[in-house]
Amino acid sequence: MKRLKKQYVVLVNPRNRKTGVAEKIKAHRDGSLHRAFSIFIFNSRGELLIQQRKKTKYHSGGLWSNTVCSHPRPGETYARAVHRRLREEMGFDCPMRRAFCFIYRAPFQNGLIENEYDCVYVGRFDGIPHDNPAEIMNWKWVTIPALRRDIRKRPWKYSVWLKIALPRVKQSRRILSY
Repeated sequence: MKRLKKQYVVLVNPRNRKTGVAEKIKAHRDGSLHRAFSIFIFNSRGELLIQQRKKTKYHSGGLWSNTVCSHPRPGETYARAVHRRLREEMGFDCPMRRAFCFIYRAPFQNGLIENEYDCVYVGRFDGIPHDNPAEIMNWKWVTIPALRRDIRKRPWKYSVWLKIALPRVKQSRRILSY
């Protein structure tokens, strides 16, 4: 059996000031506030690239979510982390910029708790992703109106952070005119 390498997250206060480091699963068990990021990649037609998380993820497995979501490693900047994870999960890279940050807390049925200082990054890409099957099950381009309709109709199919961030992404005209 392959032994997994422990992963660590950066613990922060509500102003995103580092307070420590914790093993990722422990931080999610304890509900500790930690750094995270969410990437929203749009194509030139204004469609959003969403992914379906692999069923074996430690939480929210099988749910549809934004292009990529993850955590910066200790000592890693947000800028470096977003490009690293976009390449690792979707097999491409593109220019991105930070749009906004928010804090959310969400308990899950498996006992884990997301308590994240989540910074949202947006970018534009018109190619074909080369997804990593170890990370995601599926992906698709979707219009924002179609995504919003489906979230209203079937909210259980989508990650909690996508449902929180999407209205703010949509409201920001400067993001969509990227």
